[in-house]
Amino acid sequence: MGLLEGKTAVVTGAASPRGLGKATAKLFAEQGATVAILDLDAEAAKAAAAEIGPGHLGLACNVIDKVACETAVAEVESAWGRIDILVNNAGITQPLKIMEIEPENYEAVLDVNLRGTLYMAQAVIPGMRAHKAGAIVNLSSVSAQRGGGIFGGPHYSAAKAGILGLTKAMARELAPDGIRVNAICPGFIATDITAGKLTSEMKDQIVAGIPMGRAGEASDVAGCALFLASILSSYCTGTEVDVNGGSLIH
Repeated sequence: MGLLEGKTAVVTGAASPRGLGKATAKLFAEQGATVAILDLDAEAAKAAAAEIGPGHLGLACNVIDKVACETAVAEVESAWGRIDILVNNAGITQPLKIMEIEPENYEAVLDVNLRGTLYMAQAVIPGMRAHKAGAIVNLSSVSAQRGGGIFGGPHYSAAKAGILGLTKAMARELAPDGIRVNAICPGFIATDITAGKLTSEMKDQIVAGIPMGRAGEASDVAGCALFLASILSSYCTGTEVDVNGGSLIH
């Protein structure tokens, strides 16, 4: 019997083959959940859902479009009756220095990471409130805690720090409704978002600063998401869990 037996979960930005979202969706499915994968690309979302097994859903959703979020959630709720878990994984990053951040860079990074997290949460909250239960897991970053220095620029650090503030405020407001809200702060993880953009010297330098001596894997983050989505963390809300191999101990 899996930890998420009989539960339904929505994971955003989960179609990337080596991404955190895909690894999380896969682990949730292995633990008994029925999963809806949301991504910009409908075909990629459907393919990813089929890949993790029969009965899962793949839907197109642009998380910065409030109506699109509400539409996707309505479709999942009409198919399965309820949403028990939301993982806000959709995000983008840009390796820019402070003076290089143009208005369009700021808007892109803040919108997908922070506005998208808010809109998706707003879409699932009414259903979770009705059932007096729910778990929301938001993806922040070690960049929010240490002021960047890995890959994303200052606007990425700002967006991910915003997610921490949003997580804590949501947790406080939603706790009486039986809804838990927690954040994960991954350190350096080997995924498609950084693939090909880091030289081997840069990678070596990053790994040298990690006490565990390796980059994280997508599965490391997925395991933490499973803990926060399941009854194992039933008394945890408003927390930020570090998954960084010891690269930031604070």
